[in-house]
Amino acid sequence: MPDWSYHGIFKPVLSVLPPLVAREFIHRGMNTIASLPFGLGAHIINFLGREESSPLLHKEIQQIDFKNPVGLSGKIDPMLTGTMAFSNLGFGFLEIGPVTWKPRESRQQPIKDNKAKRIDFPEVQPSVGLEKTIDKLRKLTKKQPIFLRLSGSSQEVERMMAELEPYADGYIVENMDAEFRRYTNKPIWIVTSSMTELSPIKLSSFDGVVLEEKTGDFELAETVEHLRQRGYKKTIVTSGGISEPWQAHELMRAGADLVLLSDGYVFSGPGLTKRINESLLGVMERPAPVGNGWYSYWLFGLFILLGGMLAFLFGVTSIVLPYDEHFLGVKKEEIWLFNERIMLFMAHDRLTLAGTMISGGIVYMQLARYGVKQGLLWAKQAIDVAAIIGFLGIFSFIGYGYFDWLHLLFWLILLPVYAYGFIKTRGLNGTPSSSNLKNDSVWKKGVYGQLAFVLMGFSFVVGGIVISYIGVTSVFVATDIQYICMPPELLDSFNQNLISVLAHDRAGFGSALLSVGLLVLMLSLWGFQQGNKWVWWTILIGGLPAFITGILIHFLIGYTTFTHLFPAYVAVGLFCGGLVLSYEFLHKKVETNIG
Repeated sequence: MPDWSYHGIFKPVLSVLPPLVAREFIHRGMNTIASLPFGLGAHIINFLGREESSPLLHKEIQQIDFKNPVGLSGKIDPMLTGTMAFSNLGFGFLEIGPVTWKPRESRQQPIKDNKAKRIDFPEVQPSVGLEKTIDKLRKLTKKQPIFLRLSGSSQEVERMMAELEPYADGYIVENMDAEFRRYTNKPIWIVTSSMTELSPIKLSSFDGVVLEEKTGDFELAETVEHLRQRGYKKTIVTSGGISEPWQAHELMRAGADLVLLSDGYVFSGPGLTKRINESLLGVMERPAPVGNGWYSYWLFGLFILLGGMLAFLFGVTSIVLPYDEHFLGVKKEEIWLFNERIMLFMAHDRLTLAGTMISGGIVYMQLARYGVKQGLLWAKQAIDVAAIIGFLGIFSFIGYGYFDWLHLLFWLILLPVYAYGFIKTRGLNGTPSSSNLKNDSVWKKGVYGQLAFVLMGFSFVVGGIVISYIGVTSVFVATDIQYICMPPELLDSFNQNLISVLAHDRAGFGSALLSVGLLVLMLSLWGFQQGNKWVWWTILIGGLPAFITGILIHFLIGYTTFTHLFPAYVAVGLFCGGLVLSYEFLHKKVETNIG
């Protein structure tokens, strides 16, 4: 669940529910999506949130590979209702628990303080018990190290270790006086929230320490730094104390190896993990990006842009081309004489297609120049998905019996250019970095701006699918018939091939809109990092041709039915709102020189 959906859609609803009800509602919903068969749920989550980690963030600690240093505290999901979902949300590791020998209820409820942006968790957390925990772990497709927090007497912890050994990468224990080393060779970390418990002698029995934030107790960064200054060399993990990315920087600068998110994750949103990882990457020294093949992708976009301009030229001059006349068996002058609105309607479809192609070409070129050239995997994948859908869309042109050679020639020119870029960029694995460090007003407005762009992209995708379907089935909607002032039967009686040509135009526009909609959607989902002003300019410059052409042609030909243009008006509203709200976020790059 990325920030744009959490803050823009779900959080307003969840905030009015009791904390436990809200927690279980959202966790069960996320888990349902993650549990979809054939890995579909994981793909949906990745598509919406894009949570992969850069190899530069990988850490090996105690012979365990952590993809990134950010984990999730078990306090967020003590009943394990969201475990499967959390395994797909980009965490470097997960704390699961507390695990107890038998199920345990808590008499206290978490106290949520919205003003202070913190949650006071009960001293005794609830637990589903050992048996149900094992059942959950058995079904879990493990994607990161799992550390099990064990709670109970020394004897219970020992027995639980024996049962949980196949599922655990390590353990977090609460009993400092017990000796558990003889029961496992996996890392054992001791958890504490009190300075008085940090005795070097006691700590030496464990492989690491989990410093847990607690109201009115010690300050985490100072405690970490104090431990390191005392010569503590083992693993230090902090739990809590992070609601903004800069706080994670500070803890790691002080000497923390890993951090666990707790209540900050609830208030800042699930995107906090990604924001921390991207900001950590932003302060690292990185090798020069390798984007071999980007120029071929850029040429691919340029050819689409030029093709759109050529289509625009035809649309404002002849409208009907010689091969159209050959297929129809009549000259365009005869169509003008029969019903001039048929020609205007055809110009309307062909010019909206031209504007969409020009916009798509611009977005392709920008993704190649600023994404693929910088080695970003998401930019390559956005181009690949949209291009392949675009190539497949050629089959929709013949859904109603008409296929013109110009479209085929155009695709034959584009295909080798695209294929070369696809092959040359197969090794890309770069992930984005960000300068975002705070939950300030700039970031909050940016979240809502991103939501507007995502909704716009979704609307284009849905519109493209609907228009393509109409193009290969009924061809016309009710307002089309009202504008043309003739039923399809009369058009067919005039020329049996006329509807096939109109369907070809309609399906072609739908296919192009679907492809460009996917581009806009993926750019909005995956490219929204603070300081990426090229994303803002891409959406602005890329959107203008499609919107201007698509709306202006309707007024020029007198096809201004409100219900027909209403989706376009909504899209323009999202376009303008997104540009205004995201401007400062995408243009204001913060200096990430922490540490």
